[in-house]
Amino acid sequence: MQKIIPHLWFDKEAVEAAKWYVSLFENSRIINIATIPDTPSGDTELIDFQLANLRFSAISAGPYFTFNPAVSLMVACSTREEVDRLHANLSSGGTELMPIGEYPFSRRYAWVQDRYGLSWQLMLVENVEEHQKIRPTLLFTGDVCGKAEDAIDYYVSVFEESKKGFINHYAVGEATDTRAKTNYGEVNIWGTQLIVMDHGFGGDFTFNEAFSFMVLCENQEEIDYFWDKLSFVPEAEQCGWVKDQFGLSWQITPTHMNEVLVKGTKEEVKRVTEAFLKMKKFDLAALEKAQLG
Repeated sequence: MQKIIPHLWFDKEAVEAAKWYVSLFENSRIINIATIPDTPSGDTELIDFQLANLRFSAISAGPYFTFNPAVSLMVACSTREEVDRLHANLSSGGTELMPIGEYPFSRRYAWVQDRYGLSWQLMLVENVEEHQKIRPTLLFTGDVCGKAEDAIDYYVSVFEESKKGFINHYAVGEATDTRAKTNYGEVNIWGTQLIVMDHGFGGDFTFNEAFSFMVLCENQEEIDYFWDKLSFVPEAEQCGWVKDQFGLSWQITPTHMNEVLVKGTKEEVKRVTEAFLKMKKFDLAALEKAQLG
């Protein structure tokens, strides 16, 4: 079971966006859709979906956070035609960050921000079967520029059985931001592959809650462990959310939480929602008690 889930925060468009993304990729489907009533954002929609065999979760919860290129989705494409098709779709109504064309690292590549603001890097690769089709990509800028490899090492130390992959560093003079060290790095966290890099050319965007990662926990011991390891910003602690020392947001979540919110009765959902909205770190026993009434 996938235990690291990329999570997307939308104003009102989560279901609309997820259905559109699913239409663009093979091995994709909608898993669940649910509405949580009476949250601080009003009635919020949750949707779980799969893109190219990678599970995602998304929420419509108000205009509080905005996607930016600090986190993008790298898509490994097997043909030029696939790059062009995805580019035509994802750039429609969106913004070109790097125009489609040939680059030193790929014979066909484009970086676009879609109509919802989510960033995609579309890359023609050789040996496409060696890559996870869609890989979340973290771009370290501002105060954390130069800490990409430190982040990889830290995440490997936190998540058992995770692996540090290929690392490539900027050559002397290659990056205009002298703090930048890593121009490409790979890490596999519990079977989910991420790309991590320092921004070599500046940039004033940073990580925020629009793109976070859910850590699915089996018990209170796991919740306590990951909370302790990943929470470095006390004021960001709320409803299972934390921020690590690099500014990246994580949700430390019981494995069955979404199942309760999706499949529970209206009364169960109401009680569980009222309980978790009062929490910072999730108290699994209290949530189970709330579910039972």
